Amino acid sequence: MKNQWTSLLFGMVKVKIEGRGTERFLNDCIRGDIIVWNVKRGKSGGISFYIRLKDVHALRKVVRKNECKCRFEKRLGFPFLLRKSWRNSGFIIGLLAFLVVIFALSNMIWGIDVEGASPETEHLIKKELSQIGVKKGKFQFFVEDPDEIQKSLTDNIQQITWVGVELTGTTYHLKVVEKNQPEEDELVSPRHIVAEKEAVISKMFVEQGQPLTTLHEHVKKGQILVSGLIGKEDEQKKVAAKAEIFGETWYKSTISIPLKTTFHVFTGEATVKHYLQFGSFKLPIWGFKGPAFTSFEVEDDVRYVNFLNFTMPIAYVNETFRERQEVSRDYTEKQAKEAALDRGRKDIENKLDKDEKVIGEKVLHETNENGKVKLTVLYQVLENIVKTTPIVQGD
Repeated sequence: MKNQWTSLLFGMVKVKIEGRGTERFLNDCIRGDIIVWNVKRGKSGGISFYIRLKDVHALRKVVRKNECKCRFEKRLGFPFLLRKSWRNSGFIIGLLAFLVVIFALSNMIWGIDVEGASPETEHLIKKELSQIGVKKGKFQFFVEDPDEIQKSLTDNIQQITWVGVELTGTTYHLKVVEKNQPEEDELVSPRHIVAEKEAVISKMFVEQGQPLTTLHEHVKKGQILVSGLIGKEDEQKKVAAKAEIFGETWYKSTISIPLKTTFHVFTGEATVKHYLQFGSFKLPIWGFKGPAFTSFEVEDDVRYVNFLNFTMPIAYVNETFRERQEVSRDYTEKQAKEAALDRGRKDIENKLDKDEKVIGEKVLHETNENGKVKLTVLYQVLENIVKTTPIVQGD
């Protein structure tokens, strides 16, 4: 019989008949729509075969019409296994409870390991993790994925530059790179302050040392601005020059902006589907309809099931379909020029420190070719031009 596994699922019985008219008995079974298979004749002359569990009552009617003796030799399949298990229900319930507990414990957070952070920063990180729900004893299924955790930590903790988050088994491993706030040593060797680049002095405050330049003076790269030698020539003393000097510097940038641009944006509409994944097979459990969008992007969130230290080939999959649409943006030549200047300004500002800024701009060259506006711009920047150099013999 083909598809014998279905018979095992619903139950099957091995039957043996003996006596006269065994062939007629089998024919009556077939006429009564009783499916028989694996028909074999025994050494004693009897015949054995298998039938489905649901055909047992129909078989009894056939037995009454014939002179054969019939007995059931084996009972196979899930219904009989279930009945046998019910007799040992205490053991089965205990085993299932044990597996459920192990499964639950294997998918909870039992450790948070922070590497590369000072005790103060580690305390801030664990406090932030607790606020977003990442703490010991919580199920991993109800916690954000590592990328979201990493973004939340980077955005909310100012003391770190970068953090890597990795989930291994039941432990979150965090590798932290802290911001290094350079602090000047208390004991600094004698030094000069020189110009790091060519500039015009705009702001100057000398705390220690002999100033050799003034406001609005043009200085060249490497020129000494504040000397570490103070006093008369015959009684000069070497000190560590210290000053805050800002100068106007210049950056030349070339920016190109197309007059017409096509790009995709999300509309905010989304469809979510939930699956249980077994290997490569996905079983839908919620959200059976496909997205009604013509254009979309798919975002998968896959959470694998752990058992002890093993990752099972079973996962919960959250599949999000986000609708997107194509948008065309048309600039006039004037708008493209303004966008180019703004982009160039932002590119330079991203390279500057907190107290530095762009204070002016001048377009040196402008072209409009092949549907693009191209600008060459000179940006005027106010920035810290201080650089220190040690005092050597002969200065």
